[in-house]
Amino acid sequence: MTSSQARDVRRRGFLLSGTLAGAGALAAACTSNAEPEAKAPAAATAGGANDKPGKKVTVGFAGPQADHGWLNAINEQAKKEAGRYSDVDLKITEGSNDAAQQASQIQTLINQKVDVLIILPADGKQMTPTARKAMDAGIPVINLDRVFDTAQAYRTWIGGDNYRMGLNAGNYIGQRLGGKGTVVELAGIDTLPLTQERSKGFDDALKNYPQIKKVGRAAAEFNVQTGQARMAELLQAHPKFDALWNHDDDQGVGALQAIRQAGRTDFFMVGGAGAKSAMDSIKKDDSVLKATVLYPPTMAASAIRVARLLGQSKIMSDLAEQELPSSVTLFSAVVTKQNVDRYLPYAFE
Repeated sequence: MTSSQARDVRRRGFLLSGTLAGAGALAAACTSNAEPEAKAPAAATAGGANDKPGKKVTVGFAGPQADHGWLNAINEQAKKEAGRYSDVDLKITEGSNDAAQQASQIQTLINQKVDVLIILPADGKQMTPTARKAMDAGIPVINLDRVFDTAQAYRTWIGGDNYRMGLNAGNYIGQRLGGKGTVVELAGIDTLPLTQERSKGFDDALKNYPQIKKVGRAAAEFNVQTGQARMAELLQAHPKFDALWNHDDDQGVGALQAIRQAGRTDFFMVGGAGAKSAMDSIKKDDSVLKATVLYPPTMAASAIRVARLLGQSKIMSDLAEQELPSSVTLFSAVVTKQNVDRYLPYAFE
């Protein structure tokens, strides 16, 4: 699946407020720094016929190694949500970034004949054949975030909207700048489709503001050390700019270190993903970081809910359809000082 095809899958997805865990709390975006922001809906709570105990469902969960704050939050969200249900038995693997090892872990879950399998692949393309084995064995697969090469490898895809993440970041910056100024971009890993989609969304948003120019860009590899190094280089190369969009709050920790070391306060920064450290800083208003665009790890909790419904042959009570959707796309809300308290409960460490 190409980057554009993956984005189309996401766009065709449903935003399910109030049904999937945490998804309801992530559905309001900032519109303008000068105007009151829309209030985020209250978080989804347990209740209704679907939450009553039913048939026991064994859910297998296989993800990559939790070597990043967001990935660790994915695992924690899955465990926490599964613990809410007496009729869910969660079997979770250790996680691996090695495709062969992850495939072996998934094969073990298939051999154990789990009822539903949730997979966040280390690499969507490489893990597609293994996911298809599960589907061929009659085990419905929930593909979490990183998309498999074919829809034949999953029953339902649940994930974030990388394109809209960039789009919302760009529009927020454009509005806050009043349509004029210069910006720089600190991207993630350029070879990944998700980074390409975030950058495309950002660039498309900036087209709405012809008097805003992007004057610099660097890829920071989604880690603190590289974030600090690449940001230091951008600061040296660009002695003046008005706004920075950083794709990832983890690498943003390093970027903020470089900014503080350089003594720069002449611009504002927008982060990405929704780390607690970023939200705490936004609330305190103690740095150039003024906003972050969410990429909610609550998608893992949503996957547990959907897996349970699939295993019990239930439908989603808030929808009119008689089958669960094949795609669920979460919204990338912009979190600022004005609305941060509503999103802090969903922030990841």
